[in-house]
Amino acid sequence: MQKVRPARELSRLSQQIALRLRAIQLRKLHTQRTTAAHDGLSTSRILLRCILGLGGGAIALQGFRHLGSGDLHAEAPPGQVDITIEKRRNMQGLSKEENRDVLSSQHLQVKKSWENPGVYAWGSNSGRVVAPASDEPLVKTPRRIPYFDGSLLRDLKLDKSFGVAITEKGDLLQWGMGFSKDAREPTPTLTGKDLKSITLSRDRIIALGSNGRVYSLPISQADQAIGPKPSESTWIPFWNSRSRISYRTIQPKDMAWSEKVTSISSGLENLLLLTSAGRLFSAASCSEEFPSRGEMGVPGLTWTAKPEGPYDQPHEITTLRGFEVAAIATGDYHSLALDKDGRVFAFGDNTSGQLGFEPSAESPYIDAPSLLPIPRFYSGTGMSPRVTSVSAGGANSFFTIDATRVSQPGETSNPSVGLGRVTADTWACGQGILGTLGTGRWTHIQGTPVKIKALSGLFEWDEAKHAAIPIRLKRLSVGSTHASATMDNVTHVQAGTSSATDSRNDTNWGADVVWWGGNEYYQLGMGKRNNVSVPGYIAPLDSVAERERAKRKEEHRFQITPRHKVSIGGRDVSMEQRVECGRMCTAVYSAL
Repeated sequence: MQKVRPARELSRLSQQIALRLRAIQLRKLHTQRTTAAHDGLSTSRILLRCILGLGGGAIALQGFRHLGSGDLHAEAPPGQVDITIEKRRNMQGLSKEENRDVLSSQHLQVKKSWENPGVYAWGSNSGRVVAPASDEPLVKTPRRIPYFDGSLLRDLKLDKSFGVAITEKGDLLQWGMGFSKDAREPTPTLTGKDLKSITLSRDRIIALGSNGRVYSLPISQADQAIGPKPSESTWIPFWNSRSRISYRTIQPKDMAWSEKVTSISSGLENLLLLTSAGRLFSAASCSEEFPSRGEMGVPGLTWTAKPEGPYDQPHEITTLRGFEVAAIATGDYHSLALDKDGRVFAFGDNTSGQLGFEPSAESPYIDAPSLLPIPRFYSGTGMSPRVTSVSAGGANSFFTIDATRVSQPGETSNPSVGLGRVTADTWACGQGILGTLGTGRWTHIQGTPVKIKALSGLFEWDEAKHAAIPIRLKRLSVGSTHASATMDNVTHVQAGTSSATDSRNDTNWGADVVWWGGNEYYQLGMGKRNNVSVPGYIAPLDSVAERERAKRKEEHRFQITPRHKVSIGGRDVSMEQRVECGRMCTAVYSAL
């Protein structure tokens, strides 16, 4: 019989095993990337080695059941276990590139995104947005929009009834029944403005030009035709002409000589404008309703109390003077502002707790920017938090935080304490009945932000730095009821480009991306209609073609292609794939 270990020692062993299990779990979002990953140990074998390496064998396994008991005995070894070994794939006659395609689904996905850029969309098609040429009410899994085949876009936004995109040249495209019931493919509308980004309100499109000019135009093609058309300059000196379509310009007053608008974000009725000087302005963005829930951030501002001038004139949010705002985000009726020092200010509708405060029946709206008590979330943990990004959509808000381990009073500077170690966390608040919080709970109202465990405390090993690094979020896109997070994990897109990466087994891989939230219209792209309360993967965008090309039977997950310089149509361009969660629909597009 094997020597029986004391219960205290078994307790210590179990703690060490738990720590190693945690390390394995932290890598669950990380792709198995190299040949060693293809031929390496499975999680169960790694776990087995952890246990055996601690010197417990069967006694350690059995000890979990009897910790604390006075009489411990070794468990008899299990009986014969049948092991089925996968047959070796026939790689004979394959070129290096063909071998990489067979080895790795991720490599094939990256390769196809370069060979044929474009737009995949899915979800509600009642407005002919995700499949403009089809009358199907729902598109359950990712499908290409043929019009965009081979195209790169600067930006793309989707609503249930209309879609909007900016072409590589900076022109605006529109489609969907909200634009025109007769349109069956995207149509150019606002052109020649060198647009770089767009945002949507209930009935208007707000576009930002590269020069900082902001344009507001109606969604409907009919309204564009009958509305007032501004005068525009032409290539002929001193000669002006009328615009083809109706639009307005939105320009903050009292701008410095070199100051310009650099970022815009719109809810259903309000618009935030961030300038290069870190100043924040707000304006009405909807022609049907004037903002009335405090989302403008200007106390006392109503339709009856607004100053003289256009209804959509910008108003500086003077409460934030002295705070250099670095990023902005808007939900349906609420707004967020992040300053350069990592402080978050929230204002607007708080009926679902989307501002990060417990809602109050007496005061459902907060009309002045209010500072979120972020340090309170880490009280007593020895961590110093700093918000790195804000995102919002519908009745939800999300915050990504870098929490740094700092020295506590009376604490020694022992290296094992991990001083200076950074942990990347993601927090959420607002409406969670459809799973949009991503916490695994179906919470109606969540005022105090909660940590999304699946997107927090993740680490991976960086081969270049020879160190474990936190896995942050690269981008978080929030729709009206669902969301998607693109991870900022280590990627590799250099396979076959040098002698060091020219191995038959060296493959490319992209970034992990997950979805969660409402799924009534199949907007999560999983092929099923149930809502999802924890982040999950979807299959590759063109999984059928992938299986046919690589003769691969097993299922894989979609990974998004990171920014890289590639040759498209005989020219070199820097491109990446991006996710856009809209109102009841989703898209992945090739972006400049």
